[in-house]
Amino acid sequence: QVQAVESGGGLVPPGGSLRLSCRASGFRLNDYAIGWFRQAPGRGREVVSAISSDGGTTHYSDSVKGRFTISRIRAQNVVYLQMNDLKPEDTAVYYCAGDYSDSIARGGAPEVQEYYYWGQGTQVTVSS
Repeated sequence: QVQAVESGGGLVPPGGSLRLSCRASGFRLNDYAIGWFRQAPGRGREVVSAISSDGGTTHYSDSVKGRFTISRIRAQNVVYLQMNDLKPEDTAVYYCAGDYSDSIARGGAPEVQEYYYWGQGTQVTVSS
């Protein structure tokens, strides 16, 4: 099955940290810009962060800027999302997906509809 595979979610207290991982099943991760998205109950899927295929361009939503860091290790075919200073409002299912057009490398903001090969998601819960 062609899809992204997320891991690393869990339950943490406010102020805690988690590192999410995104790997690929059935496609070449390194050929794609990779985006992280999240969806909380009753809300739509929103962009969290994205990284271009070569790792040279990154994007963060205003709500996570300064707290989250996206990175990729091309030799290991993995993209990470380091999440620090987590807040209860960060609670959601987190997904990663790929954009073959690599639009953010050309200065475009990531859009949900540009991304494919969605994984099953990983739950992040921030609660005391």
